Amino acid sequence: MIRTVEAVIDEDGNVKLLEQVRPTSSRRALVTILEEEPVADTALLSEAALSEDWNRPEEDEAWAHLQSAP
Repeated sequence: MIRTVEAVIDEDGNVKLLEQVRPTSSRRALVTILEEEPVADTALLSEAALSEDWNRPEEDEAWAHLQSAP
């Protein structure tokens, strides 16, 4: 399975993945260096991972009482 994961490479060449990756064995990877600066907003960096939990019917049910009009 091919999967794309966002990462940041610092000035020393250290690669930091912006989401957790747990392959079942060693894998090869390709790194593409973009010309733009990395996004520093933590909320934006975590949005994709958190959206898996946020966009579930169980979450809608749990918070439905906050959406009802008084």
